[in-house]
Amino acid sequence: MAIIVQKFGGTSIADAEKIRRAAQRTTNAVKNGFQVVVVASARGKQTDQLIADAMELDPNPSVREMDQLLSTGEIQTVSLFAMALQAMGYDAISFTGGQIRLITDSVHTKARILSIDADRIHKELDKGKIVLVAGFQGIDEHENITTLGRGGSDTTAVAIAAAVGARQCEIYTDVDGIYTTDPRIFKKAAKMKHISYDEMLELASLGAGVMHTRAVEFGKKYDVKIHVRSSSRQTQGTIITHEVPQMENVVVTGATVQKNMAKISLVGVDNKPGNAARVFAHLAQAKVVVNDIMQTEISREKANLSFTVGSADLPAANEAVGQIKDSLNCQSLFIRDDIAEVSVVGVGMRTHYGVADKMFTALAKAQINIDSITTSEIRISCVVDKSQADKALQAVSVAFELDKPPETRNE
Repeated sequence: MAIIVQKFGGTSIADAEKIRRAAQRTTNAVKNGFQVVVVASARGKQTDQLIADAMELDPNPSVREMDQLLSTGEIQTVSLFAMALQAMGYDAISFTGGQIRLITDSVHTKARILSIDADRIHKELDKGKIVLVAGFQGIDEHENITTLGRGGSDTTAVAIAAAVGARQCEIYTDVDGIYTTDPRIFKKAAKMKHISYDEMLELASLGAGVMHTRAVEFGKKYDVKIHVRSSSRQTQGTIITHEVPQMENVVVTGATVQKNMAKISLVGVDNKPGNAARVFAHLAQAKVVVNDIMQTEISREKANLSFTVGSADLPAANEAVGQIKDSLNCQSLFIRDDIAEVSVVGVGMRTHYGVADKMFTALAKAQINIDSITTSEIRISCVVDKSQADKALQAVSVAFELDKPPETRNE
């Protein structure tokens, strides 16, 4: 029998009625002849409440104990989900991440998955049971409970789908698929039937919150088809998969905007080999995640080096750069914490020209100044003033007809 992995987010299973509705999704898959593995997040705001409880007792709690505490939210959910299925007459069994030997590294609060032993899952499926696994968690080689950080339950689900050889991984959420852009900003945004792993990785890394990059990375690496769909409506969502031929005919698939951004510029650093490496080694030691990097030679002796980070990482980044700037003979340090980044993404950029022209023209017509520009093979990003972020996204959405699904556009 083919296996399907279903993942339910916290808002989809926030109370007993929603758990029963999610359980109905699971039993429907069983009736259709599938073996089912369910991965679940903590219900509603439970994780936030656990964090608040911890902070009330200790403003700086141990990361090990925080992982131990936060893992309980997902454990409660899968136990309750199993009870709901059993009450409906189905045989179900729930597991923690540790019980299925989901092994991670030892980096508490943001661990990475190293391996999964699928044997226990297969044994229970072969007995006719529905298997439920607590998302967001695993154990390290020393049997310590670890958590996977932001998007951890999505990552758990896709990783398990890869480990058990599932036909696909269904991600049930409070939206009904992936849109060409944020419909809260561009109200005419269209839902997509398909999107490639590469495009989804770019959009996720650029702020699209529907899927986390690590989950998509697992899908691409292990060829797991991911179906993002609504937990409340019986409609088809969006399939994340390898590129299909028609994708290449669409120049821009989607657009996104990140608002919680900051930019640090080291002006006039010595222009010699190794200086950039030293800067980013310092940032890595400070555990700062760097988004875009820009370096410009201003003379044979001097260069400007700029990079963007999330606003939450700005204090750590500023401190790390401050420790090293004098040794680089940096003339000045310039920081902007009032920026946003608007981006367009599409695999069609590999074979089409004129995307940059259309994007820059749209922003110019909207009277939006561009601070800096970065690109990849399938992406163009512009840093703009944060106060103009929504206006910028709307302008490029109109220019690239993001009110239409990609497969219906004539580009």
